[in-house]
Amino acid sequence: MKQFKRWFGGRSEGDEALAGIDMDNIPDHVAVIMDGNGRWAQKRGLPRVAGHHSGMKNVKKITMAANTLGIRVLTLYAFSTENWKRPKEEVDYLMKLPMEFFPKEIDELVANNVQIRMTGWREGLPDYTLKAVEDAIERTRHNDGLILNFALNYGSRKEMIAGIRSIAERVKRNELELEDIDESLFAKTLLTDPLPDPDLLIRTSGELRISNFMLWQLAYSELWFTDLYWPDFTEKEFYEAIIEYQRRARRYGGL
Repeated sequence: MKQFKRWFGGRSEGDEALAGIDMDNIPDHVAVIMDGNGRWAQKRGLPRVAGHHSGMKNVKKITMAANTLGIRVLTLYAFSTENWKRPKEEVDYLMKLPMEFFPKEIDELVANNVQIRMTGWREGLPDYTLKAVEDAIERTRHNDGLILNFALNYGSRKEMIAGIRSIAERVKRNELELEDIDESLFAKTLLTDPLPDPDLLIRTSGELRISNFMLWQLAYSELWFTDLYWPDFTEKEFYEAIIEYQRRARRYGGL
């Protein structure tokens, strides 16, 4: 618990749930669809961007909860390729959040041996957004603890089409035979390579779908849904999701 209390101090409401976790059965990779920020704000009579700001602050809590457990990778779905369809004011605000989050939290991330990565397309992101992310990646590139992976400007269908095209180009150039194409080869074309596939997907806000997120990688992931909006999702609920994951028998299509 030393690292956990270093960031938050004192006793956490998640301590009781934490005590129920089997530390010998921790998922390597947990992915989170951080949904419900806008509805959280509207429920309180606030503009949607206020929910995104509160959601940003929650990233810190869940990151360190994952770090406490020794989870290897935490992927957070921060902005999808479809989110560009949202009102310009909201998109502009979301693009500026990395400029606030990383400068404020980077020293703590470095101190806790967290490594920042990004999964998504850099093309199309504003220069200031990309610079904030790239600076954080550079500052933490020598860390070898928790990988905090932001899925930013990411969409799984686009990712898979790009992978198919790259394989087709190699076949066209006679670099590959059709018989060479298998699951392992295709996985290496995905933006998440070389990260392991998620063991557990968590989605907040009560929605029961995966919204074009890691469609290939989630094939055998355990799914856990909660009605809580992302800003209300605490380390207590995160630990409860891990406990539920540990109760399940993962068969990968077998018996």
